[in-house]
Amino acid sequence: MKSRAPLRDLVAAAGVLNSCAAWAAKSSTSIFSSSSTPAREVQDLSYFVLAISAGIFLGVSGLLVYALIRYRARGGEATEPPQVFGSTQIELAWTIIPVLIIVTLFLGTARVLFSVQDARKPPTAVEVTVVGHQFWWEFHYPQYKVVAANEMHVPVSSAASPRPTFMKLTSADVIHSFWVPQLAGKTDLLPNRVNEMWIDPQITGLYVGQCAQFCGVQHAKMLLRVYVDTPEQFQQWIAQQQKVQSETGGPQSAAATRNLGAAQEITARDGKLVFEQQACINCHAVAGTVSNGRFGPDLTHLMSRETLAAGAMPNTPENLKAWIEDPNTFKPGTLMPAMHLSDQQNAQITAYLLTLK
Repeated sequence: MKSRAPLRDLVAAAGVLNSCAAWAAKSSTSIFSSSSTPAREVQDLSYFVLAISAGIFLGVSGLLVYALIRYRARGGEATEPPQVFGSTQIELAWTIIPVLIIVTLFLGTARVLFSVQDARKPPTAVEVTVVGHQFWWEFHYPQYKVVAANEMHVPVSSAASPRPTFMKLTSADVIHSFWVPQLAGKTDLLPNRVNEMWIDPQITGLYVGQCAQFCGVQHAKMLLRVYVDTPEQFQQWIAQQQKVQSETGGPQSAAATRNLGAAQEITARDGKLVFEQQACINCHAVAGTVSNGRFGPDLTHLMSRETLAAGAMPNTPENLKAWIEDPNTFKPGTLMPAMHLSDQQNAQITAYLLTLK
């Protein structure tokens, strides 16, 4: 029974490794479940380098085992075996083989770099300007005159109907890094510099990522979400984002009445007045109103987003009100201050923001 224990352990270990590999393939942040050409190119290069590294490991290990067995001391031997000094064949081998390996890795890497960086931009491509902030993302669609925050929508691309998304990336403050593992490798966002990258996701759905460069105390909560839509869904999203809020407090704001725990009735119209009388309009923009700030996320269609604070929490009325009352509770170090408003004013502003769809 004891002789079977190592075999049983090996089988168990193989099962664990297989489970880990299956999890990695399904994980939304795994580089081994690519859904876009740039990510697939990097994934294939990773497998290629891994195969060469495994070959080197097996070759060196095999030679080591052979030497240990072939030249081991045998019973009755008390003297050192003959020593070999200098071998042209061996020296050529350990020089030429590593050079060939390095050249192969260099050529493989260069091919992927040129393939990704010099990709041709077709006329059907969607252009997005990505701006990194402490600690949130801003997305500009110059073709459609649309601005979004933290949640980027792009159309699906296919071989029959290619529609890649080409992005220009820059930063408003410190160095950030745009990384959605299933769509592409990470690219840095630098102040006063524009870097470029592109993706052509071929499967619809939600892809999650985050800032991959330490950018401050809330780096870990600088998350981002990329929604890959069908062509029809993308056009609907663009049309909805192009809508301008009315001066009466957003679509249907006159009829929108919500009770958020205040002693008296809370209306969106009152909330709009409070919003415009506070410092909110200095940092945030709401299209169609006097709010035109540029330091914080554009709030024109705030309630069309699924999360708040760059993915820190779900976008619900309760979370929204709590965020307005004290952002540092959820995101210590955020640049948005607590305004120290009354419960009535917080509820009124929340009621107004809930109409921004």
